[in-house]
Amino acid sequence: MNRGLNRFAILVACATFFLIIAGALVTSHDAGLATNDWPLSNGQFFPRMVGNLFWEHGHRMVATTVGMLTIVLMIYILAKEKRDWVRKLGIFALLAVIAQGLLGGLTVKLMLPLAVSSAHATLAQLFFCTTVSLAVFTSRSWIEARPLPEEKGLLPLRYLCTAALVTIFLQLVLGATLRHSATWDQHLPTHLVLAHIGGAVAVMIALGMATLTVLQRHKEEKFLARPALIALLLLFVQLSLGIAAYLTRLKSPDDPQPLNPMVSITVAHVACGALVFVSTIILTLRTYRVLPARPALRESFLQDYRIGQDLHVNPE
Repeated sequence: MNRGLNRFAILVACATFFLIIAGALVTSHDAGLATNDWPLSNGQFFPRMVGNLFWEHGHRMVATTVGMLTIVLMIYILAKEKRDWVRKLGIFALLAVIAQGLLGGLTVKLMLPLAVSSAHATLAQLFFCTTVSLAVFTSRSWIEARPLPEEKGLLPLRYLCTAALVTIFLQLVLGATLRHSATWDQHLPTHLVLAHIGGAVAVMIALGMATLTVLQRHKEEKFLARPALIALLLLFVQLSLGIAAYLTRLKSPDDPQPLNPMVSITVAHVACGALVFVSTIILTLRTYRVLPARPALRESFLQDYRIGQDLHVNPE
């Protein structure tokens, strides 16, 4: 294990989370077309950041920073990481952030079409998933994790967590589509609102089952119990923020501009959704780490564990 690599991977994941917040601020302020050119803003690298250009160009600056950090992370991984699959994931992270940047430029050039804007927001979540996974895979807790005894129960925990993770991701896609379907001065489409509410119910059931099962079967194992508890707590916060965001969004078409209550609650809802996603990612990866489903996977786990121990003893 290389502690410096892990810390840098955590830094990139945190920067990506900040980038998601910056993107949510652009959408909530209806600032996506504050400038109609790309990659420059009004023909300049550093324009006067006034009005909505503050949010739009600020978002681009954060995105550029994340892109540069991802390049450094990939180089760091290729230099220090011995596991081939982690090295490949580092290369994928770089390709994903490049694609995300190009997709962001396309949203501006095409004047914010719904499909492209939603794809841009969705890819942001997938890139966030990748950076978080790299932070998990390079951590000491992952390297030193030991397999747990065979599970007792009808449904394997790893499948419950996977189902919850997929459900959350689909809900994030629905949420991105809903947010980009209407500007602040328009009412949200009823069918998308109902779909998003249905998705919230599905997430509540899927994540609730997964986390409560973890706490029931492995409450003494902090490696699994801690992310499960965090995910469950964040779920309750997210549901509350979702209700508040909807109520403030209902009134926004009557406002003269996007007002701070609507903007702040909506952005908090987006940010908390990303945190629910990341906590579920960590939980799911950890269940796959310590609860192999089949003997062949268990042998693969033990081999990976031995490699991890060798890296811990001989980090270089």
